[in-house]
Parts: sequence; structure tokens; C-alpha cells
Amino acid sequence: MPGTGRSRAVRTLPVRVDAVLVQALIAAALSFAHLHDLASAAGQDGWKAWAYPVSVDLLMVAAWRRLRSGEAKAAGWCWFLVALTASLGANVATAGLLDLDDVPAWLRILVAGWPAVAFLGGTLLAHGSPKPVEAPATAPEPPSTATAPEPNPAAATELPAVDGKSASALPVPPALVAMAHKVADEHRARTGSDIDTPTLRARLGVPMPLAEAIATQLT
Repeated sequence: MPGTGRSRAVRTLPVRVDAVLVQALIAAALSFAHLHDLASAAGQDGWKAWAYPVSVDLLMVAAWRRLRSGEAKAAGWCWFLVALTASLGANVATAGLLDLDDVPAWLRILVAGWPAVAFLGGTLLAHGSPKPVEAPATAPEPPSTATAPEPNPAAATELPAVDGKSASALPVPPALVAMAHKVADEHRARTGSDIDTPTLRARLGVPMPLAEAIATQLT
């Protein structure tokens, strides 16, 4: 069957293993064991010895997440170095430089005080006040071109008087024709009918002969 052959081919695909991930797991396991051995040698036996490496690793993960978020990098680096120092210190101490059968008193004090330090660092990293996100400034909306211009009563006084001249022979500025087209389109969209000459004259604020000349160019 075609489906059986395809599924068999999928099963025979080799599993790709990331060498870097394997190396990270080995390093984490060794560091975990060293922290456990140091805590046990310092008098923290039983489940408490296993809790110490967990607290160090969790503090390092919390600090790394704060660094990845891009906020309060100083606090992230501070607690990351604290956790890294605790991990490296345990690795060096259990490498033969320290007699685990006779742990000095200062090291016992450091190990006993670590839970409070880890709790403080984890709380500050997890519940620190995030940086307020400023809302992007919204650009002002451009004025709508569909709105009809307001009538300009002064336009009638600025235009030359028309004496007995036919509407078709009057010169009409192209800008005025374009404005009249906008007014006519707005009137048609609002009322459903074409604009008449008196209404066009009132909206543009021009004399009636000039309004008639403009109306002839709208048809």
C-alpha cells in the first residue's frame, strides 16, 4: 500500500541530535552534582542538598530571561553573575581544592545563606516593575476631500461683473471647475440627484452667469 511505504520511510529517517544541546546537558548535570556535593558537605543533607542546585539553576534562568526581554539589563546581569559565581564556585571547590570532609566555617555560612539570596533575586527578577510601554503617537488624520467647501461670500465681489454676456462664453478658471465638480459629487452622494444651478451658485458664492457657465461644464 502507498501509505505503508511512506510511513516506513519516515520511521527509518535518522534522528538528528544537536551536539551543542548534548554538551549543555552534560555540563548542567556535572554542575548540578557539584552543587549537591558541596551543599551536602556543608551540612545540608537529604532533600535540602538537592534543592540547592535547583535554586542556582532557576536563578540563572530567570536572569537570562530578563536579559532577553531587554528590560532592566543591569539587574539581569547582576543576578546572572551571582548565580554563575555560585555554580563556578561549587565546581572549583569540589575539584580537589577543598577538603569536603572538613568544610570551613565561612563556606558553611555562605551555603546556609544562599536560599535567602536566591529567593531575593528570583523575586526581584520575576516581579520587577516592567518598563512602561509608550503608546505610539497617532498621526493626525488628513482632512477629508469629500467635504464641500464653505461658501465664500467675498468671491462674488472679487469676480468681475458680468453684463449681458452669455454663460457659455464666460471664461471659467480650471480650479473653480474642479471645486464645482467636488460640490456636485457631494450633492449627488447626499441627495441622489444632480445639483441645480441656484444651489451651485450658493455653494460656490459666485454670480449667477458664472454659475451657469460652470454648470454647462458639469454636464
